[in-house]
Amino acid sequence: MAGNPVPVPSAGLEEKILCIDDLKAAASKKLSASARDFFNSGSTDQITISENTTAYSKYRVRPRVLVDVSQADPSTECLGHRVSMPLGVSPAGLQAMAHPDGELATARACATKRVSMGISSFANYPIRSIRQASLEVDHQTKHAMQMYTLKDRELELNIIREAEQQGCSAIFLPADSPVLGVRYNEWRNDFRTPDGLGFPVFGWDSEKIRKQTHDDNFTVLNDDTHRWARDIPWLRSVTKMEIWIKGVLTAEDTLLAIQAGCDGIIVSNHGGRQLDGVPATIDALPECVAAAEGRIRIHVDGGVRSGTDIFKALALGAEHVWVGRPAIWGLAYDGQKGVELMLDTFYNEFKRCMQLTGCKSVKDITKACLGVVRPDGPLARL
Repeated sequence: MAGNPVPVPSAGLEEKILCIDDLKAAASKKLSASARDFFNSGSTDQITISENTTAYSKYRVRPRVLVDVSQADPSTECLGHRVSMPLGVSPAGLQAMAHPDGELATARACATKRVSMGISSFANYPIRSIRQASLEVDHQTKHAMQMYTLKDRELELNIIREAEQQGCSAIFLPADSPVLGVRYNEWRNDFRTPDGLGFPVFGWDSEKIRKQTHDDNFTVLNDDTHRWARDIPWLRSVTKMEIWIKGVLTAEDTLLAIQAGCDGIIVSNHGGRQLDGVPATIDALPECVAAAEGRIRIHVDGGVRSGTDIFKALALGAEHVWVGRPAIWGLAYDGQKGVELMLDTFYNEFKRCMQLTGCKSVKDITKACLGVVRPDGPLARL
């Protein structure tokens, strides 16, 4: 109407990233359609990738009040090192597709914020460069090396030796990947690693990689005959690094990991990128914890999107939580600063959740802190 003030757009206002969903939205605008599909999608019907996040919503936090939480401490231990919070960055490949600095930016951010990081076999920078980027910031930062079982055993051995020589502390064996999952979006897009990006861990340059799809490249490398009785003893014979099995979702495989003498398991479904329709990791976690009976260390990844999610995972028995896509979104948004923003967001939310539930330390987070929603009425204690 006449006489009303005319709205004037404000210039120069920075986009506010207040939560991980904000970061995902901002990052997705910057990624190409092909890269966005590769990073954000899961397999077939996208059921598991969705439920990884939504499954957290049925758990409710039971706060305790009138507790002095002024000195609440979110720090804990991971891979034998004190970290600022029970959250690390999972191995995730092709990070230079999100930002040119790729794994180097992620390594610097993790070191700056004092959290652990996994290095992907499909990293776009050499192990040595990633470690150096981290150590320039913090000499105490720990890394785990993702190590698939390869058909070329000599290549696998060389990668393990390089990781150990560069100071990596553990091997994360992706046991859920004899083959890649059915990823429709990658197939529709004929997804190939972008021109100019190599896989130096394997010694592959861009020209070699782009001759085949991502799926075909994986099939050439990966050994689908992997098995407990052969591969765990072999790894023990060639390295002193810790051996963690990534991709465990059942009590049966938890017991096999204990029997094999593994150092730990990561309850994971590969971010919903392998077999669609498997349980959300937060739902598989209690079964694995119960089977372990404290005999093996248990971490979890998949679908964590808030500090409260971290809190819930710890209450259900995980020692530590890992995230993959949020780091990619941070990279795409603003490189190293974006990853630092992501880690700060998780840290602040997790610490406040601790304080608002009366938890002074990570050890205070137990089953008593959670309930589960029942369709027939009152909240059920765990």
